[in-house]
Amino acid sequence: MARTIQIRCCIAGGGPAGMMLGYLLARAGVDVLVLEKHADFLRDFRGDTIHPSTMEVLARLGLLAEFLRLPHQRVETLGARIGRDWVEIADFRYLPVAAPFIAMMPQWDFLDFLAGKAKPLPGFRLLMETRATGLLTKADHVTGLTAEGPDGPVRIAADLTVAADGRGSVLRAASGLTLTDLGAPIDVLWFRLPRLATDPGQTQGSFDAGRIVILINRGTYWQCAYVVPKDGFGAVKAAGLQQFRDRLGPLLPFNPGRVDAISGWDDVKLLNVQVNRLDRWWRPGFLAIGDAAHAMSPVGGVGVNLAVADAVAAANILAEPLRMGAPDNAVLARIQAHRAAPTKAIQRFQVFAQNRILKPTLGRTALARAPLPLRLITALPGGRRLLGRMVGLGPRPEYPDASIFESPET
Repeated sequence: MARTIQIRCCIAGGGPAGMMLGYLLARAGVDVLVLEKHADFLRDFRGDTIHPSTMEVLARLGLLAEFLRLPHQRVETLGARIGRDWVEIADFRYLPVAAPFIAMMPQWDFLDFLAGKAKPLPGFRLLMETRATGLLTKADHVTGLTAEGPDGPVRIAADLTVAADGRGSVLRAASGLTLTDLGAPIDVLWFRLPRLATDPGQTQGSFDAGRIVILINRGTYWQCAYVVPKDGFGAVKAAGLQQFRDRLGPLLPFNPGRVDAISGWDDVKLLNVQVNRLDRWWRPGFLAIGDAAHAMSPVGGVGVNLAVADAVAAANILAEPLRMGAPDNAVLARIQAHRAAPTKAIQRFQVFAQNRILKPTLGRTALARAPLPLRLITALPGGRRLLGRMVGLGPRPEYPDASIFESPET
């Protein structure tokens, strides 16, 4: 027989959106329960880029100094090798924030940090190994959710149920809300290569005819993203592992022989790229945020930070209504109205980049130079700073309302 839990707000998903929203609501005095289906946060496919906008959130919550004591790599500029050109694309050093750089950090460290700050709060609960399986409804109103935990089924009655369970959201599917697919002509192969102290320190990309690789500095190793056409992994495997190594090696800014560290296809994981969004993020008693509301392309590495922005905006709007009871439809609609424009703007840029830059590059047989518009924009410091602001802060950064979250933590 299923046990029953009663809670003001239940959040399915312990990723950046779910953990940040749970922490903020608990800090505001709301009783909140977060469900994470895994036993820990260790997942290789989770984004590693903590942008200046997210670190500004932590700064305003009084958490940044402690956060930056965790191992990370600072990325103050972004560059790429495009044909024979090296292009400095974005400069974050002049952003008007407490941390004007990207912190490259495994996402599990970020989530462990948020969980560690949330757990001492009296209104916060986190259930690991507990997977949301469906919604509880009464007429048109969502009244909670069903879940499966290590001890069996659970029924959770909640005044608000939040889907933060990612791009494959079970709760989004159960909600009946309409999802619009914007398309993605690429997928990404994800793997590691050893990193030596003599290697370049900069996280960077390399574009050549028919080949694109992004190298993320994780200190002791490179986390690598190799772009392939949509559903193209099968063709890559059919051509053989050695051909994959041979095509990858010349793109690397160090000894290409290091590709031999890829010993088999088990070392290469497929990231199925999606770009989509819900037409409406809510229904009575229910809200979707983060990837559950809008799956993002890896272009720009903004997914984590857009999810955090959703959570901050939702917490600012929801905290007072949830302290009083169940938020009404107008409150839920305000959240989408606040976050829809920046989400659409970023997705438009990502779709443009996928269709006009990445896909054509993969189809080329020759690539001599970077496109002229990119060389012109990045030739002057003002252009690199503008691109740094677009990537580092986005079209609408969100920060905690000081009147709600100014009280010290318990």
